[in-house]
Amino acid sequence: MSGHSKWSTIKHKKAAVDAARGVTFQKFSREIIVAAKLGGPDPAGNFRLRTAIDRAKAAGLPNDNIKRAIEKGAGSSGADNMEELTYEGYAAGGSAIFIEAMTDNRNRTAGDIRSFFSKFGGNLGETGCVGWMFKQVGSIEFDKETTDFDKLFEAAIEANAQDVTDEDDVYKVITTPEDFQACVETLEKNGFKGKSAQLTRIAENSIEVTDEKVATNILRLMEKLEEHDDVQNVYSNFDISDEMMEKLDI
Repeated sequence: MSGHSKWSTIKHKKAAVDAARGVTFQKFSREIIVAAKLGGPDPAGNFRLRTAIDRAKAAGLPNDNIKRAIEKGAGSSGADNMEELTYEGYAAGGSAIFIEAMTDNRNRTAGDIRSFFSKFGGNLGETGCVGWMFKQVGSIEFDKETTDFDKLFEAAIEANAQDVTDEDDVYKVITTPEDFQACVETLEKNGFKGKSAQLTRIAENSIEVTDEKVATNILRLMEKLEEHDDVQNVYSNFDISDEMMEKLDI
C-alpha cells in the first residue's frame, strides 16, 4: 500500500479527534475562503468552490461556517494575505514528503515545518527535490453501498477517466487534472453523484520501511504536519506493513 493510501487510512481513523480539535474544520474553511476569493462566491460558476463546499459538508462543517467562509473570501476580508505554498523534504529513512499549505505568514509556516522535520529525524529540502515523485490527479469517490461498480466503470471510461479502483468502502475514479471537472460533471449528468471530489497527489514510487523507530518517526511527523493550522494536505511515499503498524504506538 502506498504512503498516500496508508496515511489516508490512518487519518480516517483519527478524523473524529481532528474534528473535535477544530483542525479539519479550519482547513476546509480556508479552502473555501481562497476558492471564493479566486473564482467568486457562486459555486455554480466556481468549480473549485463547489467541490470545497461538498467536501466540507461531508466532513460535517456547519452551514453557517461555510456561509461565513464564502463571504470572507468574496469580500477579501482576511483573505488578501492568504497564499498557497508547497514544501518538500525527506522523513526519517528517506521517505519523500510533499506538503500543500495556505498561510498568511510564510516565515512562521516554514519555520514550524522545518522544526517538525528536524524533531523527527528528517529534513526540509529545496523546491523540486521530491515533487516529481507525486503525480497530481483528480479523485472522485463513490459509496459502494449505493453505486453499481460496472455501471460506474463504463460511465467513467466514457467520461475520459484514467482508472476506477475498489478501495475500502469506496469506489474511486481517477482522472487527469485537466479532465477532472468535465468528468465530475459528466458522471453527475449520468446519475453518479460522488461523496467526495478533489485534486490530490499519488506517489509514483514507494519506500518500504522495516525499522520500527523509523516508522514511528515518519508517522509522528505526518501527524504533526497534519495538525498544523496552515497545512492543507500532506503526501508521502512510505510503505509500512500492516503487521508493523499494529506494533507501533501511534
